[in-house]
Amino acid sequence: MVLTFIAGPALLLVGLALLAVVTRPLTPIDETRYVSVAWEMWLKNEYLVLFKNGEPYSHKPPLLFWLINLGWAVTGVNEWWPRLVSPLFSLGSLLLTVSVGRRLWPGDGDALRNAAWILSSCLLWMLFSTSAMFDVMLTFFVLLGLRGLLIAANESMKRGFAWLALAIGFGVLAKGPVVVLHLLPVAALAPWWRPGLPWKRWYGGILLAVMGGSAIALAWAIPAAIQGGEEYRRMIFWGQTAGRVADSFAHKRPFWWYLPLLPILFFPWLLWPGLWRRFAGLRREGLDGGRRFCLSWLAPVFVFFSLISGKQIHYLVPLVPGFALIAGQALRTARPHGLLLPALLAGGVGLGMVYAGLVGLPDKPGMWQGFPWWPGALLLFAALLAAWTGRQDSRRMPGLALLGAALYASALLTLSDNLWRRYDVRPMAEELRKLQDHSIPLANNGFYHAQFQFAGRLKKPIDELLNPTDIAPWFEKHPDGMVILYDDPRPGEAAPAFIQPYLGEHAMLLNAEQARARGLLGAAPLMQRDKPKPVK
Repeated sequence: MVLTFIAGPALLLVGLALLAVVTRPLTPIDETRYVSVAWEMWLKNEYLVLFKNGEPYSHKPPLLFWLINLGWAVTGVNEWWPRLVSPLFSLGSLLLTVSVGRRLWPGDGDALRNAAWILSSCLLWMLFSTSAMFDVMLTFFVLLGLRGLLIAANESMKRGFAWLALAIGFGVLAKGPVVVLHLLPVAALAPWWRPGLPWKRWYGGILLAVMGGSAIALAWAIPAAIQGGEEYRRMIFWGQTAGRVADSFAHKRPFWWYLPLLPILFFPWLLWPGLWRRFAGLRREGLDGGRRFCLSWLAPVFVFFSLISGKQIHYLVPLVPGFALIAGQALRTARPHGLLLPALLAGGVGLGMVYAGLVGLPDKPGMWQGFPWWPGALLLFAALLAAWTGRQDSRRMPGLALLGAALYASALLTLSDNLWRRYDVRPMAEELRKLQDHSIPLANNGFYHAQFQFAGRLKKPIDELLNPTDIAPWFEKHPDGMVILYDDPRPGEAAPAFIQPYLGEHAMLLNAEQARARGLLGAAPLMQRDKPKPVK
């Protein structure tokens, strides 16, 4: 029965995942870094302590890297398997969303079907379902824990809290203690959404589940701390927690920063006036237990992330299934007429894409150029199709979902050439591998995110030169070495040993003579340009 609810949404997610693999590379600096950490795990055959560029890496827990290595053990080392981990967890999250919905509103098939379409086609969900990152995997374990809470509340406390403990433990291994932030508010607010529970047993069971989940996480953390040494132990038990709290209050953004982004992140659903009319109708209908459960899940976490100043859009990814459930249930009895507004907005974006492809954009340094026109035309067609299907009640939900997917797919197709040109690190990585094969010393000017390690299958670390003044002493020790510099070519300057576009500038390889010609070895060394802050 569940498969009938998710067949169409699952096919949509599978198609988008395959399209993402074809239309863009692993993008620096996040995806390339994470796959490089998995690559060093594979090289060292070391599964407790994580490494990045030869140094212990304590910024992330190990589950993603274990899963990548597990896949490589079956398929061999490749790029496509790491890019399928998030889509597989996305499909699992789709199943769990329907499972949670069945326990919130038993027998309400329309609500479950609607929720599946909404989840699969929210722009934020599609973006991170096709990325080699942690957030969709975290969402899977959040949903598993919420399902456990519902089992504990309505069926069996022992079985439900066992699922909750499992979800907490593996959620910590997926992305750290943040999983508790998503689960404990719902558990604590149970008197609101499920009155009449034996509260001493309930809160005692939650405490035991947290302890059980902690034991699962510590089964990795304690041996890793022993093997990794004092500094690694300090970082995984305290340094990263304190660092993340500090980061949460860095890069100040106002408390309302998320609000104007929500219509885009939850496109097309939050731009559909019909959904807002149904939400308004809930005021008259009141809040049943299922709606209260979803609000207990969504509201505390959204408020928390709004209050901290270090906001990132991916923090909201685990909230997308909750939005899908409450919106899908609101639309269960009436699907308001018309998809005109989201269709018009998507059509406007499509017209802009066609214009950029046929006429082009102003030629400015650093701007992306060379867009094809036809993805915009496909989006225009999808907008017209959505407007037509919006007249038919039974096709309105899938029609709007396909419009959201069409927008994301057309954006990938429009940007594909530029993404490959600017973000594909393989040309430089392959050049670095050749140099390492000939025992040429290599160094990176600035903080090195290991973006070339996996792409080049590099087997040795690259030296980090965090300051421009470090370049001259390094060349004194390695006169035959090469330095990776991030800059743009200068007029009249001799060509570097190798150069390729990289993000908004160029990555180039310089030998000692070329570095001297740039002033890097002279009395007045070049100031380091746009030194990136270490990213975790």
